[in-house]
Amino acid sequence: MGEEHSGPPAPADLPERTPVAGPLLAAAESGRDRAETAARQWGTVPTLREIFGPGGLLEQAHPAYEFRPSQLEMAELVERAFREKRHVIVEAGTGTGKTLSYLIPAIRSGRRVVVSTATKSLQEQLFTKDIPFLQKHFAPDLKVAVMKGRANFLCRQKVRLLEGLPVLKGLDEVDWFRQICAWEKLTETGDRAELTFLPDDSDLWSRLDARRDTCTGQKCPEFQRCFITWMHQRAHEADIVIVNHHLFFADLAIRTDEFGSILPDYAAVVFDEAHEIEDVASEYFGQQTSNYRFEELARDAEHTLRLTGVGTPALLRRVQQLRERARSFFELFPAREGRFPFALDERAAFLERNAETHEEFVQAIRALETEIAALPNKPEEILRVARRAMELRQGLAFLLESQERNYVYWFERRNRGVFLAATPIDVSGILRERLFAVFDTVVLTSATLAVGGRFDYLKQRLGIDTAIERVLPHEFDYSRQALLYIPPEMPDIRESAFVPRAAQEIARLLEITRGRAFCLFTSYSQMREVYEHVKTLVPFPLLLQGTAPRSVLLERFKGTEGAVLFATATFWQGVDVPGAALSCVCVDRLPFAVPTDPVVAARVRALSEEGRNAFAEYQIPEAVIALKQGFGRLIRSRSDQGVLALLDTRIVRMPYGRLFFESLPEYARTQSLEEVARFMRSAEERAKRQPTARGDAPRNVRTPRCDTML
Repeated sequence: MGEEHSGPPAPADLPERTPVAGPLLAAAESGRDRAETAARQWGTVPTLREIFGPGGLLEQAHPAYEFRPSQLEMAELVERAFREKRHVIVEAGTGTGKTLSYLIPAIRSGRRVVVSTATKSLQEQLFTKDIPFLQKHFAPDLKVAVMKGRANFLCRQKVRLLEGLPVLKGLDEVDWFRQICAWEKLTETGDRAELTFLPDDSDLWSRLDARRDTCTGQKCPEFQRCFITWMHQRAHEADIVIVNHHLFFADLAIRTDEFGSILPDYAAVVFDEAHEIEDVASEYFGQQTSNYRFEELARDAEHTLRLTGVGTPALLRRVQQLRERARSFFELFPAREGRFPFALDERAAFLERNAETHEEFVQAIRALETEIAALPNKPEEILRVARRAMELRQGLAFLLESQERNYVYWFERRNRGVFLAATPIDVSGILRERLFAVFDTVVLTSATLAVGGRFDYLKQRLGIDTAIERVLPHEFDYSRQALLYIPPEMPDIRESAFVPRAAQEIARLLEITRGRAFCLFTSYSQMREVYEHVKTLVPFPLLLQGTAPRSVLLERFKGTEGAVLFATATFWQGVDVPGAALSCVCVDRLPFAVPTDPVVAARVRALSEEGRNAFAEYQIPEAVIALKQGFGRLIRSRSDQGVLALLDTRIVRMPYGRLFFESLPEYARTQSLEEVARFMRSAEERAKRQPTARGDAPRNVRTPRCDTML
């Protein structure tokens, strides 16, 4: 892949930090002898080849380590970006060992680096596996902090206030609270992830967490012992700060206003799973409110009034009135589920039709603010409630009345929730100004960044002018490990005949693979329709998204022989099922975004108004990356084998299908089910003969191991 040769705009300089690993980046815990041997062999500072290469430091640190050329090349690209203070974009497939490829250069840079991941689970992997390995063998003095959103942490003051008050609901909550009180005295982090006994949907945690909405900051008597305070202290002392994309962009969005920042100052950023950046940035540089936020305000207000003892009857009535008015207002939105445009003329008509209900709602918010202001003695907790009410009222006014043209306005009904939102149509200018022009080194990596072997689409959407660029060779033998099946004939996806025919194709595939499949869909309605057909055709246990939480469905799939999961976008990425338990991934259609979605429609319209081809420049690249993500669920190690199926024949019929094929790995391809059956028989024979490949760690290893991280 080619690269740009000019650097980014001059950044705001931060002082360089002393390299934490010493000149060798060698293993102090492994003994002085190893360090001295390394010094003699490599001189003062080993090269990356001497770390990653055959016989190098990584192989010495763990005998199961396997040299991977792409891993070394990525590390060299990242180190070059740090050295030359440039941005770098690297597409590196599963199995490359991306984490070590960016962590080791980040440590060697001597700068404070923020590593931003797509999920909290990847944060945990970095902190509990990758980092301990590096600290043990390479950087004993390395300081690393994990930062999560405040709602993940316990508030000690809320625990103190809740003790002895009759506000717990049922014996379960009493028992959970007792265990939380005992845990609070022992935990060093206060992170909810440590509470294995507390259900995900427990209402108790929402009354005990450290959300900013209810935090009194330095005025809190527990401020010095606060888990949030401790988290920030660790981050300010750290060399590497691990966050997720949501926290990173929440911080970036407020860095220029009077509220300061969430993260400590840093010199460089690494984005792992960087393909999600645009969506997350759009969320945090936009605005959103919902009926849930007003319900939470009312709930927190009542709870705070009881805990502080200042809940006058008049004030409690105001809270109840707010709850009722909010409910009446949000019930005005159509009952049908989905996301719908809410342009200026539609908002004006909505307000005109519902002027009385809207005015009563706004007055109820103001009345709560006024009632709190009239209290003679106002604890800080109560003042926080009033500030939240004012902020929600102002946000509601923006969403209903704003005329700013750089946003797309929309509403969505999802289950019991009604959401109002304003999303930037284009975040490239914002990111260019606030991210890529401010920080001189930004590393973007993922298995799915390139379209047709190029990064033009990513750079255009994110506002990246220049960068070092590379699509790395795959570490897996996709032509041998995976077979892509496309039926020779299928009805058009818009025809009613498509669903029963798709069900028949899926049933035939499941017979060949003996279940063990993900069936991924681009819409809930089509998922449910096909599921209803397939369940009458096959004997395998079928799981359906929406019937249980995502984590529960995933565990059931892993633990049930021959299971088949029917799912939508939630399972297209971030899901790892090892081995033969997942032997087939079937996608119903090319994953083009729904053209009627307000955000998609607005972005298409904006490109068209500029005289550009929105289908070629936006819709096709988005679908290419989504398909790569969906297919990426299947081959996760060198020993994985299986079938990929795409039931949408447009990929072979339409000219744009060529770009999809150019962007996918070099899978073997067929349109014959007989060949699919032969492939699966051969794959199972190979699996019987083939031991676990070197570098593919046993999935139940709990201690930090080099091969679990690569």
